[in-house]
Amino acid sequence: MGSGSSTYRPKCIYLDIDGRIQKVVFSKYCNSRDIVDLFCIATGLPRNTTISLLTVDNCMVSIDPTMPANSESTPYKVRPVATGQLSDTNVYFISDFFPRVFKINELKTEVANHLAMLEKKVELEGLKVVEIEKCKSDIKKMREEMAARNTRTSCPCKYSFIDENKKLTPRRDVPSYPKMLSCLEHMYHDLGLVKDFNINPITLKRWLLCIHDNYRNNPFHNFRHCFCVTQMMYSMISLCNLQIIAQPECNIFSNVTQEQFKQIRQGIITLILATDMARHAEILDSFKEKMDHFDYSNEEHVTCLKMVLIKCCDISNEVRPMEVAEPWVDCLLEEYFMQSDREKSEGLPVAPFMDRDKVTKPTAQIGFLKFVLIPMFETVTKLFPEVDEVMLQPLWESRDRYEELKQLDDAMKEASYTYPELSDIFQSNIKFAQKFSEE
Repeated sequence: MGSGSSTYRPKCIYLDIDGRIQKVVFSKYCNSRDIVDLFCIATGLPRNTTISLLTVDNCMVSIDPTMPANSESTPYKVRPVATGQLSDTNVYFISDFFPRVFKINELKTEVANHLAMLEKKVELEGLKVVEIEKCKSDIKKMREEMAARNTRTSCPCKYSFIDENKKLTPRRDVPSYPKMLSCLEHMYHDLGLVKDFNINPITLKRWLLCIHDNYRNNPFHNFRHCFCVTQMMYSMISLCNLQIIAQPECNIFSNVTQEQFKQIRQGIITLILATDMARHAEILDSFKEKMDHFDYSNEEHVTCLKMVLIKCCDISNEVRPMEVAEPWVDCLLEEYFMQSDREKSEGLPVAPFMDRDKVTKPTAQIGFLKFVLIPMFETVTKLFPEVDEVMLQPLWESRDRYEELKQLDDAMKEASYTYPELSDIFQSNIKFAQKFSEE
């Protein structure tokens, strides 16, 4: 008996793949794209490859569910036409387009960098203006302070710094405050410190001004003394060919690492404490022990050398010409006497070398030269012979001169006891001798 429906059979297609027969079966529910994908998979081509189907006599066959079936003896050949990849034309077009895109991106980057540079420049210029205005303000304040000092009528010092009737001011042979600051700034640049520590020059100016502003107006330990010590260290570094290894706006070490800053700070503390005369013998003896086998690669040896050098500079006034050195002695003694006078008034013990009733200029300087300055500079000369003529010779000459003055003082005292009427004559002779030696 028959029925209205017939049994469905899948369609079989035979393909010739390089001489090998491959059978492909698909149902009537497959669309053309599905069948193409099956043929591509069967022939080992990518699924998105465009192919054509040929009979044994090279006739093209439509690829769809109604395509005619074939047999093993009449297989179809699969010929790839194109893949889903880009054609040569498209590839060429894109390859030409991408460089343009990259060039646009490069141009954008270049423009952005240029804008950033301009913005930075504007910012720096703005900061420079601010810094300049700050420096102008600082200089103005400094000038006002100097003007205020010039109007003071009383000075705790025995000799006023601005008393035109005294020879103290011109004989100190130290530049004015603005010139001192400029000289200090030059020293930092000349020694390479600004470059080595990447110090902002404006910050250096501020730092020097800040140091100046925080110094007390003592007769001796004032900013002029600070300048003289720095100048002497600069001279020793230059003479001996030595190598130099707060407030945010005044921090000249802002561009060094935290570890470097710790080392610098510790070094500064060590050198400041080395200027304490209570440690003089200890430091000098330690340096003498290292002299015979001094090793620049030994950190302890180098630290000891730096301590001795800062000590030399701190008390180096007698190295300078007599007309420069002697006013400093007057200022130092006056500072000592001011301290001892107050200690006496408060019932405190007084150091003998600070007592105005027991100390004279010659006696104070002879002992200081013979037992402190000369031995220390003689020791330094063993390591740096250049120091002998420039610094040690002036110390010997200064010692000899004060010994002559002491002899005159002693002779005057003896004469005043024996022949009181000759006291004024001796006093005049001594003043004449001092004046003659100064000229």
